[in-house]
Amino acid sequence: MEKNRRSFLKFAGISVLGLGSLSLLDGLTSDGVIASSGQTSAEATFKTTANALTAQRWGMVIDTRKIDGGICKDMEEACHTAHNVPDHEEKRHEIKWIWETEYKHAFPEKTDEFLTERLKDLPIPVLCNHCQNPPCVQACPTQATFQRPDGIVMMDFHRCIGCRFCMAACPFGSRSFNFRDPRADNAIKHENPDFPTRMKGVVEKCNFCAERLAVGKQPACVEASQGALIFGDLGDPESEVRQLLKENYAIRRKQNLGTNPSVYYLV
Repeated sequence: MEKNRRSFLKFAGISVLGLGSLSLLDGLTSDGVIASSGQTSAEATFKTTANALTAQRWGMVIDTRKIDGGICKDMEEACHTAHNVPDHEEKRHEIKWIWETEYKHAFPEKTDEFLTERLKDLPIPVLCNHCQNPPCVQACPTQATFQRPDGIVMMDFHRCIGCRFCMAACPFGSRSFNFRDPRADNAIKHENPDFPTRMKGVVEKCNFCAERLAVGKQPACVEASQGALIFGDLGDPESEVRQLLKENYAIRRKQNLGTNPSVYYLV
C-alpha cells in the first residue's frame, strides 16, 4: 500500500512539473507535430472552411416541451455515430456524450413532492454543459482539457494521461473514461472516418460538435432534435438562443455551484 502511495505521489509531482515544460514546448503533440501558439493538436485536426460557424460564446437551449423518448434516442444516435462513441455491453464501461435521464436526477435541487406529472415522467437530455467557469479545466494537470475563446470546453486526446481528475471535478457526470479499447469487440458500429477514434485509458465527452462548426454545420444532436435543441451565440443579444431565453423561463443544472453552464432548459 505504501509503495503504491509513493508511486502515485511521484507521478503527481512529475505531472505538475510537466506543466511548466508544456509552455516551453509550445504545443508539441505526441505525434511530434507542433501546433501554433495557443492551439492544441485537437484543434489542429479540424479543417476550418470559409463557411465555419463562429460565436462569442456558444450555448444551447433545450425546449423540454418538445422532447420525448424517441427524440432523445435520435439525438443520442446522431451524436454517437458522428463521434465514434463505442457501445459496450457492460454498463460500467459505458461511454456517453449525450444521454437521457430523469428530471429528478438532472435537477435534484428543483424537485419536490408536488412536481407536475409532465416533468416527473419527462426524459431529460443531458450533456457537457461547456461551463463558463469549468472546474474540469482547472483540475487537468496536462491541459488535455482546455477552453476555447468561444467557450467550448475541448479534449485533446493526445495529452490525456487518464488521471481522471477532470471527472472528479465535473459536477455533472459529463465525462466518460475508456476502460477498454473503443475499437474492441466491434463496439463502434458505423465508424465515421472524419472523426478520430480514441484509445484505452483516456477521457472523452461532448465537444459541441466543434468539428462540424468548423465546416459550417450545426451539431449533430441539434439536427436530429426536430427543433427541440437550439444552438447559437449567447454573446449576441439578437441570436435565437438569446431571444428564447428572453421570452421563456429557463433553468440550468446545479446553478448554485457557480460554474455558469452554457446549456439552458425551457420548462
